[in-house]
Amino acid sequence: MKTQKRLAASLLKCSTNKIRFDQSRLEDIKKAITRNDILRLINQKAINYAAENSQSRGPARKIARQKKKGRQVGHGSRKGTANARLPSKTEWIKKVRLQRRFIRHLKDKELLNIANYAALYSKIKGGFFRNLRHLKLHLEEYKLIERKEK
Repeated sequence: MKTQKRLAASLLKCSTNKIRFDQSRLEDIKKAITRNDILRLINQKAINYAAENSQSRGPARKIARQKKKGRQVGHGSRKGTANARLPSKTEWIKKVRLQRRFIRHLKDKELLNIANYAALYSKIKGGFFRNLRHLKLHLEEYKLIERKEK
């Protein structure tokens, strides 16, 4: 029976542990000694194999739905460092591009003169402003925006 199990496993492309014999056809299975005999018995459903016990995806899908909503992202769920999750360089690039875009917009609308634009550009490059709101507060505080008079 060991040989039959091995042949069946190679034909069904699975482990010998997965092979199942029909108890009522054991005599026929014992007589089967060639691959063709085994194949015939497989086609007659005298030999078959147990399905794989795969891991259920249900719980994983549930967690994915929750994460999409922003849940389950606390300290206990985090694997990488803060820098691995959102690199500080990427954060810096986003911040600087936003600020530069804003002052370019002001310059194009002629609300900011060239000298002030250049000074602000340098300050942005030096990391003077924490965020866009901080930049806007700076513009208001020092009255750098020139209002057009009609």
